Amino acid sequence: MPEGEALERSERLEDGEGMENGEGMENRRGLENSGTRCGYVALLGAPNVGKSTLFNAVVGESLSIATPKAQTTQRKIAGIRTEGDCQFVFLDAPGILEPRYGLQKSLLHSARQAAHDADVVAFVIDPTRRAGKEELSLLLQVAGDGPAKRIGVVTKVDLATPPELVAAREWLTTIAEVPVFEVSGVTGQGIDQLVVEIRGLLPPGPFLFPEDDLAIDPVRFFVAERIREVLFEQFREEIPYASFCAVEEFREGESPVYIAAMIYVERPSQKGILIGAGGQAIRAIGVAARERIEHFLGEAVYLDLRVKVLPGWRRNREELRRLGFPVPEDDEEIRR
Repeated sequence: MPEGEALERSERLEDGEGMENGEGMENRRGLENSGTRCGYVALLGAPNVGKSTLFNAVVGESLSIATPKAQTTQRKIAGIRTEGDCQFVFLDAPGILEPRYGLQKSLLHSARQAAHDADVVAFVIDPTRRAGKEELSLLLQVAGDGPAKRIGVVTKVDLATPPELVAAREWLTTIAEVPVFEVSGVTGQGIDQLVVEIRGLLPPGPFLFPEDDLAIDPVRFFVAERIREVLFEQFREEIPYASFCAVEEFREGESPVYIAAMIYVERPSQKGILIGAGGQAIRAIGVAARERIEHFLGEAVYLDLRVKVLPGWRRNREELRRLGFPVPEDDEEIRR
């Protein structure tokens, strides 16, 4: 089944038939036990620790974009895994760091929401880079004191040295005081054991979504993510982080499927770089993005890609809200 077809129900969620990454969860937990287990699992960690790769491995589909660059995830993404009498709803939260401006504050807010929604919180640690005390303190702070059960996940075990694994386990067991599981999202090592452990931590209750659903977010969100993934791979420095992609038109009834998407940047110079001399750069972006979107949807696509300057959108509360980012009401905009 094409991924787009499996994600079809996510479009109905926009009309209020479902939940948005945990919305309505409290009411559903009060339903009678149907002999099944179901719950939310939040993956929390610093940028570039392997959360998105782990997320894709446990869900079984490449829903979240994963690149070597830090802070690729711009918002929490929900992926659904249903096995027998158990349904897992995994939340890939944005990387946790001390925020310096509006967008980063929004990402931190999303991570807090994921932890608040969760039945299980997984602290994800990359053993190949030693975390500082401030980073670890922020991770525990974001997790809060809620009732969610906690576990520790050490990623990239295929790359880490034995001393690095020991140091990561030591922090998780002595400071976070959680049981530890070692995995590799790339090779699959330890993934099955991790899922079995999480299964036993989920609360009894009915499934929240149909068994063949893979995601909560609409298909056009994942289409925009494929375009953003290309930006991270083809450009360096500030371009990927200053860019936001939105699908403005999606005509499914046509062949090829017509998709109009806008890439927003902060400055005219960034727009010039994305377009390139004679439109060379934007054509290269379009070719690479179209191939990924076609693979994702399972059908031919005509991609109409444009670039627009939205001055300082990462630091503007109203622009962030308009683009769909959560903005804490009690937070002040940070400017340079």
